This record gives sequence, structure tokens and C-alpha cells, in this order.
Amino acid sequence: IHSGSTTGLVGESGSGKSSLARALLGIEKAEGNIIFDGRNLHKLNSSETRRFKKDFQIVFQDPFGSLSPRMTIGEIVGEGLRVHEPSLSRDEREKKIIKALEDVELDKFSFSRFPHELSGGQRQRVAIARAIILEPKLILLDEPTSALDVSIQMQILHLLKDLQSRLGLAFLCISHDLKVIRFLSDYVYVMKDGIIIEDGTSEDLFESPKQAYTKELLAASLA
Repeated sequence: IHSGSTTGLVGESGSGKSSLARALLGIEKAEGNIIFDGRNLHKLNSSETRRFKKDFQIVFQDPFGSLSPRMTIGEIVGEGLRVHEPSLSRDEREKKIIKALEDVELDKFSFSRFPHELSGGQRQRVAIARAIILEPKLILLDEPTSALDVSIQMQILHLLKDLQSRLGLAFLCISHDLKVIRFLSDYVYVMKDGIIIEDGTSEDLFESPKQAYTKELLAASLA
């Protein structure tokens, strides 16, 4: 996964996509090595682990379920700053929060609102703001639009593309929706039964798939 690019991971339910995501996040044990920015994640000390968590953020599938209903939007977006940038003053933290909200095209009045007062698309923008405020190197997108109305999905996808261009973000996008993968990804891996069976640039994989399984996935997505 390279800076400023998107790597897609596709496969049917049960293929191992979610297990891989949990392993990357350190919530599921994994064999072998996971190398991030030249460091083996299995060998990080506590301070290095804290830095890794700042550099690697996630946007979950369900924007409502991932946001605390008892916290304001400002508190949710700024939560990571309290952990990773505790020296910031209240005013400095608030400016960063408002900037992150503006980056995802939410107005500053969202700061004092609660998740239930926002639409699904707005809540996903909050989740993205919470991720980018820490200036991470990599963001894991876990089915980033599957819980949204079709009319809102493209807005979020275009927002992600724009943020990536402006901020130099790297994305790992995990999705069963091949249209989303094709729109976002520069390079794609296809997983089946926990094994990568095919990979290639997005253009090559979608135009000239080699494996029968990949062809079946593509055919199903167009059905």
C-alpha cells in the first residue's frame, strides 16, 4: 500500500477480509509479519504502538453504530486529540476539530450537535473527520458506503478521493461492492478462503481477470 493511493481488497462473505482487517488493527492474532512504515507491528513497544494507532485510522461500515450517541460531534471528532495531542489548548483543539469538519464539508454548527440529529451521509462524514484529524498515513475503509443510500454513496466516494488528493492519504478499502472498489482503487487484491488468489492494477483486474473466481465476482456485480 503506497502513500496517496488506494488498495482494494475484495472477496465474498467468509473469504477472510474481516479477519485480515482485525489482524491489522491488532484485535485478532495473526501469524507472520505485518509491516507498517518499515516496522513490524508484532515488535512495537508501548510508545510505538501508540504512534501506530495515530498513523492508522479506520472508517467503519455503520456510521451510526460507530459514533457514541452521548457525545457531541465535536467531542467525537476531537476524541483522538486528547489521547495523541494532549498538549493542545482547548482553543487549539476546537480549531482543529472545526477544520476537520470543514474538510468533510460539514459546517461548524455540527460541532455541538449529536449523531441522531444528522443524516446517514453526515454521520459518515463525521467518521471520516474523526479519522483524518490525526493526520494518519493510512486509513482502513471498511465497507465505507454500504450502509448509505445510493444517492449519498457517490458523494462520500468523491469526498474520499478529494481528501486523498489533498492530504496524501493511503487507503485500504475492504468491500464486497466491486463498483466501489473500481472507483476508488489503484490496485486490487482478490481473496478466497483466506488466500489472495489474484491481484493487479484496478484497470487490468477489471478488464482482464485471470481467475474463474474473479470472473464470477465481476459477473455477479454486473447482474
